[in-house]
Amino acid sequence: MTAFIIPRIAGFSRYLAAFLATFVAISAHAEPAVDSDVAGSKYVYRESREPCLNHDPQRQVFFGDTHVHTKYSLDASTQGTRTSPADAYRFARGGEIGVQPWTADGKPLRHLRLDRPLDFAVVTDHAELFGEVEICQTPNVEGYDSWQCQVYRKHPRVAFFLFNTQSSRAKRLGLCGDDGELCRAASLRPWQEIQQAAEDAYDRNETCEFTSFVAYEWTGASANLANLHRNILFKNKQVPALPLSFIETPSAPLLWDGLDRDCVNAGTGCEVLVIPHNSNLSDGYMFSLARDDGAPITAADAKQRARLERLVEVMQHKGSSECFYDPLNSADELCGFEQLPYSSFTDKFVGKILPFMSKPAGPNAGFIRDVLRDGMAQEQRLGVNPFKLGFIASSDTHIGAPGAVSERGFLGHGGAGVPVGDEVPEGLPDDLEFNPGGLAAVWAEENNRTSLFDAMQRRETYGTSGPRITLRFFGGDESLPADICERSDYVAQGYEHGVPMGGDLDLPEKSLSPVFTVFAKMDAGRQGHSGMPLQRIQIIKGSVDKNGQRDEKVVDVVGDTSSDTGVNLKTCETSGTGHTQLCGRWQDTQFNPTEHAYYYARVLENPSCRWSQQICVAAKVDCDKPDTIKPGYEQCCAAEHRPIIQERAWSSPIWYSPVSDAENGLLP
Repeated sequence: MTAFIIPRIAGFSRYLAAFLATFVAISAHAEPAVDSDVAGSKYVYRESREPCLNHDPQRQVFFGDTHVHTKYSLDASTQGTRTSPADAYRFARGGEIGVQPWTADGKPLRHLRLDRPLDFAVVTDHAELFGEVEICQTPNVEGYDSWQCQVYRKHPRVAFFLFNTQSSRAKRLGLCGDDGELCRAASLRPWQEIQQAAEDAYDRNETCEFTSFVAYEWTGASANLANLHRNILFKNKQVPALPLSFIETPSAPLLWDGLDRDCVNAGTGCEVLVIPHNSNLSDGYMFSLARDDGAPITAADAKQRARLERLVEVMQHKGSSECFYDPLNSADELCGFEQLPYSSFTDKFVGKILPFMSKPAGPNAGFIRDVLRDGMAQEQRLGVNPFKLGFIASSDTHIGAPGAVSERGFLGHGGAGVPVGDEVPEGLPDDLEFNPGGLAAVWAEENNRTSLFDAMQRRETYGTSGPRITLRFFGGDESLPADICERSDYVAQGYEHGVPMGGDLDLPEKSLSPVFTVFAKMDAGRQGHSGMPLQRIQIIKGSVDKNGQRDEKVVDVVGDTSSDTGVNLKTCETSGTGHTQLCGRWQDTQFNPTEHAYYYARVLENPSCRWSQQICVAAKVDCDKPDTIKPGYEQCCAAEHRPIIQERAWSSPIWYSPVSDAENGLLP
């Protein structure tokens, strides 16, 4: 017994010493509050930093990636990712990283660099297996020689399924000890490295060129292994000593309670934001209307969720979660954008072996439009909307490459099919149904943690499928000028007479119906590669009346609806006209003031070649000539291959609730 206990204590002490040393280094700077009046409201810094020279009270857009995995994520490490959190932030700021496969002497066979840096990035490694990965990679630590770690080092793809299956059941592997103490202790070092990397990357100078946040991913799963994943993002460096993983908090309500206990109510100045992601793979479980005991959620439950979960990923490399598309029944054909053919990862992997057992995605799989309407229905029942969610997008990169979301030169999110090799395999570098991912866009006064986090809290955000499209969206009443799109003070008029994306409409009694204005500008690009021209802007309305009847409308507000654009699939050359920018004003003449409603804007570029088609064209694949289809390129000619993509951006919604609800103080 003594021989067993002593190494465990020694190992824990080593990790504890590392934890304390890093904690002292990170805590070296105090964070006093500095007040500043911004845009008519009180704006409070909680940081030790120089004021930003680039400050705009009418706010400016910053592009970033809030979903990034590095070598500390089990699924990334088992496919050969060696990028550290520090490397990921260096890449986001414009540096080059090496990308797997690796040679036997540790040299990367591929390299990657952004064509323009991001404004902010967030490393969100899976917290569930921090300790297990650390132990299996650290010789002379107890557990390193366990059979599970030997599988991890010798058979990484087997370890991927073994480790993830156990963590998705909220269980520890045997190498962690009977009560998981060894893995919890081993989690300290990577968690501290993640914090230190965020601190080192954060530009506290007056130039304010780059912002990083301390964060992680809570990788939850339902009983049938549907995706419940959430990113946990902290406003400042005041964070819990260890992240709450799915193993400690095996349900979303337990996670929220734990974050309230260990962060919000801990008295340390900790502030947190929870971001559900890729709900298209949640099989309907991400936004459950039931408590853990099966009873319906209460008003208190809804308030807690609405307070913590302010945003949702509308797009990432595992598909779009905007809306479900059924070719036979969907009125909005644009819902088919990057829609995956299955409802959970279980169905994906089962489908490779037993296709007849794989369940395709369905209308109740967790797509956001329906979730937003569920929220309004709950508001009628409870007086609180638990799903008043703003939109962002991100990459979910698993090679530590935040912002690498261009269709051009896409290297895939994994190891090109192999964890380690002596050459880059021929063919497509990722599964055909995946895409490069999207970007988060935030309207904030300046590029620092306080301003960006506050913008996310008020949901003044939007997501794009990759391009850096500029998008403004305001809602108000008839006082929004009829000529607002021609005015030089467009933004000032929007704030004065309305609310921005993410806001709540407060319509006066004299108002007949709400009025919206939307402005978009194409991605200007860089290094000779401009973005595609804009095609049109739409406004999507969802509503729920007092009888629970649901409705949906898609309106073309401005731009071209004709099909005068085209893509030559032999060369990927595009044709047709488009717009460098678009602006429109639209009034909802069918507005019913007794209904709950949301409105959001969707901006569409002209069509272009998808990443997969660009690679197929470069490889000179001609599906009419079988001899041109080299090994690895068979998917270029598969029936499910989508050769064309129409890139886009989605604003956060603007909500309307009947006046009676607002007067009764029922709005969150």
